[in-house]
Amino acid sequence: MNHSNDFPLVNDVHSGLNATRVADIIAPRNVAGISAAIAHAAEHNLPVAICGARHAMGGQQFGEAALLLDMRHMNRVLDFDDVNGLIEVEGGMQWPALIDYLHAAPPGKSHGWSIRQKQTGADALTLGGCLSANVHGRGLRMAPFIADVEAFKLVDAQGTLHHCSRQRHPLLFNLAIGGYGLFGVIASVTLRLAPRRKMRRDVSVIGLDDLPAAFGQRIDAGYVYGDFQFAIDPASSDFLQRGVFSCYLPVDDATPLGAAGKDLSEQDWRGLLELAHTHKTDAFAQYAAHYLSTDGQVAWSDRLQQSTYPDGYHRAIDEKLGHCGSEMIGELYVPRERLCDFMREAAADFRQHGVDLIYGTIRLIEADRESFLPWARQDYACVIFNLHTAHAAHAIEATNETFRRLIDLAMARGGSYYLTYAAAASLRQVRACHPAFGEFLEWKRRLDPHQRFQSNWYRHYRDLFGAAGETPQALT
Repeated sequence: MNHSNDFPLVNDVHSGLNATRVADIIAPRNVAGISAAIAHAAEHNLPVAICGARHAMGGQQFGEAALLLDMRHMNRVLDFDDVNGLIEVEGGMQWPALIDYLHAAPPGKSHGWSIRQKQTGADALTLGGCLSANVHGRGLRMAPFIADVEAFKLVDAQGTLHHCSRQRHPLLFNLAIGGYGLFGVIASVTLRLAPRRKMRRDVSVIGLDDLPAAFGQRIDAGYVYGDFQFAIDPASSDFLQRGVFSCYLPVDDATPLGAAGKDLSEQDWRGLLELAHTHKTDAFAQYAAHYLSTDGQVAWSDRLQQSTYPDGYHRAIDEKLGHCGSEMIGELYVPRERLCDFMREAAADFRQHGVDLIYGTIRLIEADRESFLPWARQDYACVIFNLHTAHAAHAIEATNETFRRLIDLAMARGGSYYLTYAAAASLRQVRACHPAFGEFLEWKRRLDPHQRFQSNWYRHYRDLFGAAGETPQALT
């Protein structure tokens, strides 16, 4: 075991709004190390929280006064079935290392396999964390991450290792994917791979009203990935109503790759992010001009899903703005036919309340019919908003109020929201959008009666339901 002797303060690397004092940090290097850490926690009556790359913003990776398991040292490839396209990796492996491993595999060994989808934004997220949040990417016809998981190994609250799949321990399989680390430690993940393909990026700038039909046309034409980055200046008539539409079509693998120099550098991204805080129309114009310049560029299907995330980018912005702040993310889901009127009402709300939007994206998701706590309960349009938030109590609450209003707008259209980000939703909203949540908490109590695995996220929802006098539900 590798653990510290003090009481460290940890935080998430994106919003910086989850400062948590933990009892200790242990970095296990194998399954035996995980089991030993759980035994140590039981001996000292400590709850256990689990973290990876620390990008999560909803409090699910840290627990106040908990023993924190840092999984990043468990990052090896354990098995690679190059015939069937399956790879088992430890839960602490991050996407760039996995993609690099598959690219480096000898041609006779790899059969041209790579990942099918990963979350967008930052690349340096662990596979175990992505499983726990049931992430999704830019696939035009893809369900969340659970669809790509063949199996995983989980160490439970007693330190016992379980091999979980759709056939073995199916309840644990469905609970732990999208279960935010509450049912055990993900020791390894067996991932279903997809053939690596070259794809051409086709880019246009279109209006929101044309987007639903454009998505449909791209899907019919065989495009695999795509999204729509919308305009962010509330002073413009284009606000949330016009955007950069980028989609990716498989091409012959003999097609030459695009020039690498066309990609935005980290410094370019830092400049765009600063503009998005200070000169929003210029930021969108520069972003659109860059993407239009890459129209027709060819890239591998895994590399095109990677992106540059400039760690600590907000420090320079804070100096210009004269305060400490960051972006808080919310992700809303609406039936696709209600997307345009949702966006128009969101634009009116943002203008009325002076909401500071930094960037945002629209993607598609297909229904998840497997996880116990599905956020994609039907085929949705996904709308991601990144809102600038000063690190002051009134500003944080204003952003939370914005997310609650957005959730109500989504609910009015039969939509929902993602549980992974800020825990802003009211109990009424949680119940309506995640109707299985109460039963989810009951399975947590039954499978982990000593409440060994905890997090600030879990405690928030446990207390939210408990304050309402929720009674235990019968489980079958």
